[in-house]
Amino acid sequence: MKKTKALVIVESPAKAKTIGKYLGQRYLVKSSVGHVRDLPKSRLGVDVSKGYLPDYITVRGKGSVLKELRLAMKKADKVYLAADHDREGEAIAWHLANILRIDMQSKCRVVFNEITEGAIKAAFKSPRELDLDLVYAQQARRILDRLVGYGISPLLWKKVKRGLSAGRVQSVALKFIVDREQEVKAFTPKEYWSMTVTLAYKQKPIEAQFYGYDGKKAELSSIEDIEKLKKIIEQNDFSVSAVKEGERKRRPLPPFITSTLQQEAARKLNFKAQKTMRIAQQLYEGVNVGKQGTSGLITYMRTDSLRISAQASEETAKFIGAKFGQEYLTAAPRIYKNKKKTANVQDAHEAIRPSAPAQTPESLKEILSRDQYRLYKLIWQRFIASQMTDALFDTIAVDITAGAALFRATGTKLKFAGFTKVMKDEAELTGSKTNIPALKTGELLKYKNNLPKQHFTQPPPRYNEARLVKELEEQGIGRPSTYVPTIETLKRRGYVLEEDKQMIPSELGKIVLQLVTDFFPDIINLKFTAKMEHELDLIEEGKEDWIAVLDSFYPMFAEKLKLAEQEMEQITFQDEPANEMCPNCERQMVYKHGRYGKFLACSGFPECRYTKAILKKMDVSCPLCKAGELVERKSKKRRLFYGCSAYPACNFVLWEKPLKQPCPKCQGILVQTKAKRQFKLKCTVCDYLEIRGE
Repeated sequence: MKKTKALVIVESPAKAKTIGKYLGQRYLVKSSVGHVRDLPKSRLGVDVSKGYLPDYITVRGKGSVLKELRLAMKKADKVYLAADHDREGEAIAWHLANILRIDMQSKCRVVFNEITEGAIKAAFKSPRELDLDLVYAQQARRILDRLVGYGISPLLWKKVKRGLSAGRVQSVALKFIVDREQEVKAFTPKEYWSMTVTLAYKQKPIEAQFYGYDGKKAELSSIEDIEKLKKIIEQNDFSVSAVKEGERKRRPLPPFITSTLQQEAARKLNFKAQKTMRIAQQLYEGVNVGKQGTSGLITYMRTDSLRISAQASEETAKFIGAKFGQEYLTAAPRIYKNKKKTANVQDAHEAIRPSAPAQTPESLKEILSRDQYRLYKLIWQRFIASQMTDALFDTIAVDITAGAALFRATGTKLKFAGFTKVMKDEAELTGSKTNIPALKTGELLKYKNNLPKQHFTQPPPRYNEARLVKELEEQGIGRPSTYVPTIETLKRRGYVLEEDKQMIPSELGKIVLQLVTDFFPDIINLKFTAKMEHELDLIEEGKEDWIAVLDSFYPMFAEKLKLAEQEMEQITFQDEPANEMCPNCERQMVYKHGRYGKFLACSGFPECRYTKAILKKMDVSCPLCKAGELVERKSKKRRLFYGCSAYPACNFVLWEKPLKQPCPKCQGILVQTKAKRQFKLKCTVCDYLEIRGE
């Protein structure tokens, strides 16, 4: 049989379509549709006595895929493996080489950081051999997690309940959430006050905040402190004691890596980490952009590197110069470095950036879906801004005294936009804050009024997805590819519940963490877990043997596992009686714990299967039927909304949180929303709107 084509195997069908377009008819591009081999799900699949020998089996359902690939190989004169450029991708390529009997010594591996025509063609000009160090690093992680998971999980099934699990990264993430909840519960608010005075100079108003006494900073801790300050204000004139003018620079932030993309998409777009990565995958693998066909719009999205290629820097500089002007270009390309020296940055990757800087979000707005456009815009703006000049601000600080009391009025004014030319929302946050007239030392100001405000210190915020990802990254726990699976596992097991996007540990989660802490303290030890991640990085670099790394952990873990088998007590969940009777069989209702938290169920289960959700009351009467009250509910997609307790008789619904206090203008229902670090209170009936800072 005459062989005229080269076979290229990638892991994604969408990726195969895009690459096939660039390579042309000389190449046949096929997809493995992810992993083709893995450890078995029904058993450990690792022979510890034989040097942690893994027993890989073909993934269920991949028989037809492998058959198609073998047929394609018979017609091909060369086979290239072009899975993603990371440990996972290298492992997929290695498994394919094994199962399809491709020569491991041949230059069959092709890697690229972006799916564009230039990058793809360049990659195929310089194929390489499989990188076994990358493979061993991934294999060591997989086996390590299998040994921990398949060791502790059956124990939890036996001692607590079926369906539970525990893992290295998962347990540490759960510890963060439980520890934070304990901090929140133990927090005692402290009272403090602020005082703003409104003054005037030549009919121009000036707002100044209390700073201290006799030039030293002081706190206002009580209403008595406020009364003392008011007396000083009433008895003294206000005069300017100092005027300080200056200039402040603000540098742009570095381009995105996986963790920062997930954090910013959560903050600005309200995306969950899983959604962010799904849409980023679409942008990476390729989107139909019209006449050009399918094209990859961003570079690889699983990366912890801030590196930018020389070619990308050059293209970006040309774009910035042409679009905004030469004054927005830095003298030399900006180079960003990871803060943590201990973090192994996979420098073969670049930071997440647009494949073509000139492909602006606006030029793609009609082509991309709404979510694709918003995420692409976020990535594009952050990257372009990262290569632009600093923003310059004129600053002014005016010290104003009234007797011994010192007040300060500060303001900033944008002098040169720099990177904020692209990041307009950043310009709004740091732009002109206070319109302070030209003042000189010694000038008297007219006193208008004062506004004291009472505040209370707030507990540390509970983790949401973005904060948890940031904490994992800062502590060196997990890697870019593990953040989303870790969070999803915690939710799926019922270890954490989500309320207003905050992660709250369930009783089950607390119990599991306590058992892991008692019997396997190393698993939740931050330093130990970070050390294991570092050793996996050293395997990737060829500086550590993967079997030796597993040997340094498993014997000690196996001993603790035996001890736990003997000493861990059986945990039984007692149903808590409710002050309510079942409407079907008149037995007493009890509180039970489910995947989504507590719910009411009949104590006669399984004979009676009646259940009832526990509804949180909002203390707001339904404006439609007047008889019911608004309660917190969740849609089928777990989205929070507020409906009438009389449903289905009354179908009134609000998607924004209703407040107890009525509208001061019309007595209608006030709802609260949050956007750009501000709370908005608006009426559902009239045009009343109030904006409050955080």
